[in-house]
Amino acid sequence: MSVTMHIHNPEPGLVVDEFDVYTELLPLDGAGIIELGCGAAQHTRAIAGTGRPGSILACEVDTVQHEKNLAIDDLPGVTFVHAGAEAIPAEDASADIVMMFKSLHHVPVELMDTAMGEIARVLRPGGMAYISEPVYAGDFNEVLRLFHDEREVREAAFAAVRQAVEAGLLELAGQHFFQTRMAFADFADFEQRVLNVTHTRHELAPELHDRVRRTFEQHQGPEGARFLMPIRVDLLRRPG
Repeated sequence: MSVTMHIHNPEPGLVVDEFDVYTELLPLDGAGIIELGCGAAQHTRAIAGTGRPGSILACEVDTVQHEKNLAIDDLPGVTFVHAGAEAIPAEDASADIVMMFKSLHHVPVELMDTAMGEIARVLRPGGMAYISEPVYAGDFNEVLRLFHDEREVREAAFAAVRQAVEAGLLELAGQHFFQTRMAFADFADFEQRVLNVTHTRHELAPELHDRVRRTFEQHQGPEGARFLMPIRVDLLRRPG
């Protein structure tokens, strides 16, 4: 089945907090949720904080971050597990909602189709998958691509979603485009949160490091560096 999907939207899109997007699009009340690539559990905490979900299985493949997540002791409805999207530790048709926040493009390209199959497997019939991905555009992307160009992996992630839809594993319930704000106090903050993340190793030569710093600091103001990141959400449903 041929379905028209778009990897980006030429219009800038509204500037919103992603929390407002998924709480509007998803039936969170009493839902059994699986979050893939939960990272430092920021979205996990926000979702749990609504008091609405029934349970959250938060999966993270990065061992260092997962160990940090296991130390979290104030999210009783959340279970943290060390797992990647290509092998979700959940029973067939056991989840109401699967969520991925800017993490599908971090799955190895050769495993992306497997990950989409796993998402379809764990969703109950009628269950929803919310997959948000950064669009390859914007000022922050111009800084990032100096040392970590994600064009190919983002295109591969989009292709995997589209393939899952065209194969009938999942139905397209809609695409949504918007922008979110990103803020850094200064370049040191950028280094800590982006260059030094444990899931991707960045080793920059001094010349490149200086170029990245100078490009970043073009956006530095009295209140720090501010960026708008364009985001695409592919909202999917398991047939049945």
